[in-house]
Amino acid sequence: MTFSEVVELHGHIIDSYALPRIMDEVMDRGGEFEIQDIRVGRRKDEPSYARIQISAPTRDLLELLLDRAQRIGALPEDVEQVNLAPAPADGVFPEGFYSTTNLETAVRLAGQWVEVEWPEMDCGIAVDPAAGRAWTVALSDVKRGEQIVIGHEGVRVTPLERPRIQPQVFAFMGSSVSSEKPKALLIREIAQRLREIRARQGRVILVSGPVLVHTGTRDLVASLIRERYVNVLFAGNGLATHDIEMAMFGTSLGVSLREGIPQEGGHEHHLRAINRVRRAGSIRAAVDQGLLTEGIMHACVRAGATYILAGSIRDDGPLPDVVTDTLEAQRQMRAEVRKGADLVLVLSSMLHGIATGNLLSAAVTTVCVDINPAVVTKLADRGSFQAIGLVMDVEGFLRELCGGLEL
Repeated sequence: MTFSEVVELHGHIIDSYALPRIMDEVMDRGGEFEIQDIRVGRRKDEPSYARIQISAPTRDLLELLLDRAQRIGALPEDVEQVNLAPAPADGVFPEGFYSTTNLETAVRLAGQWVEVEWPEMDCGIAVDPAAGRAWTVALSDVKRGEQIVIGHEGVRVTPLERPRIQPQVFAFMGSSVSSEKPKALLIREIAQRLREIRARQGRVILVSGPVLVHTGTRDLVASLIRERYVNVLFAGNGLATHDIEMAMFGTSLGVSLREGIPQEGGHEHHLRAINRVRRAGSIRAAVDQGLLTEGIMHACVRAGATYILAGSIRDDGPLPDVVTDTLEAQRQMRAEVRKGADLVLVLSSMLHGIATGNLLSAAVTTVCVDINPAVVTKLADRGSFQAIGLVMDVEGFLRELCGGLEL
């Protein structure tokens, strides 16, 4: 016995690889497909259409294939209302809940498509039928009784369409991870993006680790923040600690960046810096009291840039501003992302980079710069396929970027 269902695809289904991806999913998982109708757009701005019958030997396999096709952008021929079930307890989704992607998503309510607010991967969808609203909710944040989408019926996912994602230079650089791609052109494009975003008072999020301090590029980052090219900083205790250590003692990890040699007692400098800030009460208080007079964190305070420092089990101190509750740090980062992000720069920070990528909509362009190609690949493998990878030294990237911005 064979089980079948017909789905439809609309949009730039060939340029965005939606059609071939669905074919691959069906064949790789043991199903069959038949293209019953296809109309290919003849111009770049003309959408295409395909009507596909998907078949499988079992109902369970068909449901799996339909779910995979739906996540790529296919819709059942006969659209049904979305199915809802209440969350049985705080922090618990109902069985069979719909797990989200970071693509634009809508649910069918009362015969209308309702856009899901704040697309984010690996979440559920909460719905308020009376208000006609739907939004993503993290597993840790769902409340008992909230109506949660179950199954894939009545859910529409819109795939990214290649012609509309980004300029050709961004599309080329995002095609694969390699250290052998021309970088100057992309960095000039990023600089131009930063100018445009600042001009319209948009928001740029910088995600980084302490390597910015260790490589001697903290002054460049501080200038980006002072000139309002960067509006939000996501980092950890390490970046802030070594930035403040550099400001107070002229060392990073006890090594003088001017002389390139360890200083006597330098191994204590970061702890002494943390202690001074803890005595002051906060990083802002240290700036106000004149204890911290320059650097990245000083620039954040003076420019009014938001900073969220997420803690780790290995942190010294930590600084009083560090959010030591991981879930609370994630909530604060999510709240900042939901205020809007026009561009995200991830500079040499795999942990915070992947954490941030998980929170972003697929529509947000993310530039990941790291000397290690595995870091860029891991960000893409986590589902952040909007990430543009640039394999190079972060110091060289920042110097060329700031040069392009005339900083």
